[in-house]
Amino acid sequence: MSDSSPLPPVRLRPEAELARAALATPLLSRAARLARWAGPGTRVDAGGGLAEEQLPAAAELLGLTGDDAPAYAAEAWRVALDAGLVEIVDEDAGTVAAGEELALLTAGSPHDVLGVWLAALETVIGDASVPDLDGIVDALGEGGEVDFSSLGWDPKAEAEFLDGVLGNLYLLTVSEGGPGEAPVPLPALAASMLVPSDMGEPTNDVLEQVSDAMMRLDDQFRMLEPVGLVAYQPVDEALMADAEEEPAAGPVDESDVTRYGMVRLTPLGAFGLRARLLEAGFDAPAVGELADKGADALLDGMAAFPQGAAQAETEQWLDRRESLAAARELLAAARGGDAGAPLRRLRCQQALSLVGIEAEPALRDVLGDPELGGLARVWLAERGAADVPAPSPDMIFWLTIDTVAAQLAAEGNSEELQALVEGLAQQHEGFFAEAWRVEHPDTADVLEAMGRLHPDKKVAKEARKAAFKARSQHGG
Repeated sequence: MSDSSPLPPVRLRPEAELARAALATPLLSRAARLARWAGPGTRVDAGGGLAEEQLPAAAELLGLTGDDAPAYAAEAWRVALDAGLVEIVDEDAGTVAAGEELALLTAGSPHDVLGVWLAALETVIGDASVPDLDGIVDALGEGGEVDFSSLGWDPKAEAEFLDGVLGNLYLLTVSEGGPGEAPVPLPALAASMLVPSDMGEPTNDVLEQVSDAMMRLDDQFRMLEPVGLVAYQPVDEALMADAEEEPAAGPVDESDVTRYGMVRLTPLGAFGLRARLLEAGFDAPAVGELADKGADALLDGMAAFPQGAAQAETEQWLDRRESLAAARELLAAARGGDAGAPLRRLRCQQALSLVGIEAEPALRDVLGDPELGGLARVWLAERGAADVPAPSPDMIFWLTIDTVAAQLAAEGNSEELQALVEGLAQQHEGFFAEAWRVEHPDTADVLEAMGRLHPDKKVAKEARKAAFKARSQHGG
């Protein structure tokens, strides 16, 4: 996942709803209970962990039973310490007191609560990157240093792998046409990290790596579920118990795929991963961020948005404005001859489609504008407005070039664009004989693309010849 291009925008739930979800997570609620329980008699060890003799009492307080109860209590305490719910007041004596952040869980804003939860999330993700530490004492070298190579563990690589998996899960969740809030099969998620995109049939070595990764991810997602990041259905224990039957890394029957683990990013998890991505320098937009900004920021910000997200963003923007003023602002922001202008005008046209007839004066004001007159006529005609002047041939050709340029910027060489190109060439006889004369910055590029996209060799050749003339005319 590259950090140079924006990710698809995520549709986040309201902060108040997310904060309630955070407070209800098993791990944060346990950490808060321990923080309220801690007092002058609570002792910690040199690393700040709850003293071993106090773990049974902590586990009992949390209602934890079984052999793993002390470990779960220790984890909850570690989260409380890292999230600032408790603090060490005397390192020598090993005593603690309630931390400043504890009050935020009851008296703070939703934003405050989510800040505490994010700190807890970081602790859990860090813990999930650490392997089972059985035998770690044997790996201690001179001076108490851990010999990671003897454990077969690279801490940095393990953390990067988990970050990559979580990044891919986020991308799958927010992508238009992806699974959304539906669960993702664990084999597919592991394969997304290990199987090269250009590999046809995975090799046995790659399949083995995927199987190993699945087992690691199974442990990690079990750890990440209590903090509310994911909803997880673990790998069927029967599969792991049978040494002869390895988890399948390739396609399996739909009825069987759930046995290999299913993971779903929760709405709270989407919020948490987006926060981590922003912290790491990724461009990770969220629908609604542009609602209080100007029309120029809206049209530019939505440039790379898929259609559904762009409409949702526009609806929120329009909800805060009076229709006529909004239309005027959108039209003013859509002007320009820069590289991003055609896509701005397309987003403007899409936004105006959501505005009622009360915006008509704004559209009539630009009927004579060479850049906006065409789309204004289309808008008025679609609403049955009277006395709409017919466009000149020059305006028709200019609008056509501008529309194709915008579609190229938005979608690249898509099937929809190919259909548009075929339709234009069919409807306008002699289109290429005139189109090369259009005074638009993208005329040559559009004609060249039309030549590349049109399936008819004769028509494609006409388009390429027209592109050559356009470049010659404009000195390009």
